[in-house]
Amino acid sequence: MNQEIALAQPRTEAAKPISSLPFSAIPGQTALFLQYLKDPLSLKHFYPNAVAGFSDLASYVPQVLDRYEADRSELCDVLDEVNTNAGVGAATFANIELLRDPDSVTVVTGQQAGLFSGPLYTIYKALTAIKAAELLRSNGIKAVPVFWAATEDHDFEEVSTVHVVERQGRLSDIHYRGNDDDIGQPVGSIVLGDSIGDSINELFGVLTKSEFSADLEEHIRETWKAGRRFGDAFIKTLSFLIRDLGLVLIDPMDRRLKNLASPIYIAAVERAAEIAGSVAERSRRLVTDGYHAQVKVEEDYFPLFWHDDTGRRTALRKIGDEIYRAQGNRLQFTVSELVEMARSEPERFSPGVMLRPVVQDHLLPSVCYIGGAAEIAYFAQNSEVYRLLDRPATPIFHRQSFTVIEARQRRALEKNGLKMQDLFEGAERTLLDTEPKERSNKAATLYADVEERINSELNRLDQYVSAIDPTLAENLAKRRRKIIYHISAMREKTLLAQARSDETRVKLIDDLFSAVLPEGQLQERILNVFYLLNRHGPNLIEWLYSFLDLNDKGHRIVDL
Repeated sequence: MNQEIALAQPRTEAAKPISSLPFSAIPGQTALFLQYLKDPLSLKHFYPNAVAGFSDLASYVPQVLDRYEADRSELCDVLDEVNTNAGVGAATFANIELLRDPDSVTVVTGQQAGLFSGPLYTIYKALTAIKAAELLRSNGIKAVPVFWAATEDHDFEEVSTVHVVERQGRLSDIHYRGNDDDIGQPVGSIVLGDSIGDSINELFGVLTKSEFSADLEEHIRETWKAGRRFGDAFIKTLSFLIRDLGLVLIDPMDRRLKNLASPIYIAAVERAAEIAGSVAERSRRLVTDGYHAQVKVEEDYFPLFWHDDTGRRTALRKIGDEIYRAQGNRLQFTVSELVEMARSEPERFSPGVMLRPVVQDHLLPSVCYIGGAAEIAYFAQNSEVYRLLDRPATPIFHRQSFTVIEARQRRALEKNGLKMQDLFEGAERTLLDTEPKERSNKAATLYADVEERINSELNRLDQYVSAIDPTLAENLAKRRRKIIYHISAMREKTLLAQARSDETRVKLIDDLFSAVLPEGQLQERILNVFYLLNRHGPNLIEWLYSFLDLNDKGHRIVDL
């Protein structure tokens, strides 16, 4: 493949304005997330080792190194092989060698293995981890950025679709269907079938052709091809996207890593009942304190998934004293049987969401984790798992968050006097608010006149019925409110219908939402990176990296 593409420059100037929007101004944020951003130290009960900022991590490093017990040599040998197969650059191998030093630590992030790399925030997580490690190294700490590819997750439906903006400006969904046999399998082990070619054809069929399209399509066809495992394709794509920034990739499905993780698996099995009870109690405490529990944990919870002979990932549930049953079949295991399995066949297990960070931090000397809002909420619950397994709870930081505004979207915003936060009111409200005054005033004036006349006549009627029976007046007042409500609703419908008659402006607003707030969510949660790379070139990623600011806890808006 022609690697020259990595030198392509985005079609933009070297510097553009960047602004920041506080998450408190963005709808749908949880109280726990907002408070953690504002003052993590105020939540020490839920986050025992929380620190105010990255610069405070230095004091945590000795504890990490003192408690780290995994075999660094074995770990780094595995990382060498995984990253060689992924095709990473020289900076990554230098970081793996640095990780062999007994006084080095890791900045860890991760995400489910997603089709064609998944949503944009996957990339933003990786870039944040790289920037954080760079900051720590500048302060004399040997820090290595590591991306944990969550290949063991089994919700294939969640990761098998990507979203891009097609050439007509509409949001387009690209699916990889897979096979029925894939259901329940860890997504990393799913072998791509011939239909992946149809998904690639669909992707490049809807994207606008650009000077970058051919090389990007070549990469995807070489990487996402029939016969290759889904997880391997995901890891190779991450390597392609962030090849020269030193990110170390890790695939937890590797059998050698399972062997290294065996001690923490055993400990989790032995204390499974305590973990379930403590996490359930922590969840109740969160709710009592006015927050929320991100993961529902019942008393029959087991912190590990069991893999059957076909590799299918199955939850275990407690059915009696030290007895667990695999969901969906009649197989039962005692705790002692599970302990022996974790010792002799650790590949039979993979951690659930409450245990995964502890496993990560057993395998890696993690000084911090970079996550999203949901992961921050997980950590409020799973700090109990750290405590019960006698592990220091790793500090977590929110990843950098971006919306990329291209020139055409900026023009649409400015033409209509809009800011990004105005879009949070929704497409219909935005369409109404941008209706030309001369058009909206006519309808508004007509409805105001009608409402005034109705009120005038109802006042006459009120005087008349009040003289007959005061209770009739109360009844009339209720009906008046209903009449006015329906008139107001009809006014909104009329104004919206009138606004929709302007097809040019409707398309402009629809296209704006597709690119900036698709499906009413932040761009980073929906769009795939190849949409932007196809328009601006792969060097866009390094350009975005230059805009990272770890001191900025808001949502950052970048103009291309």
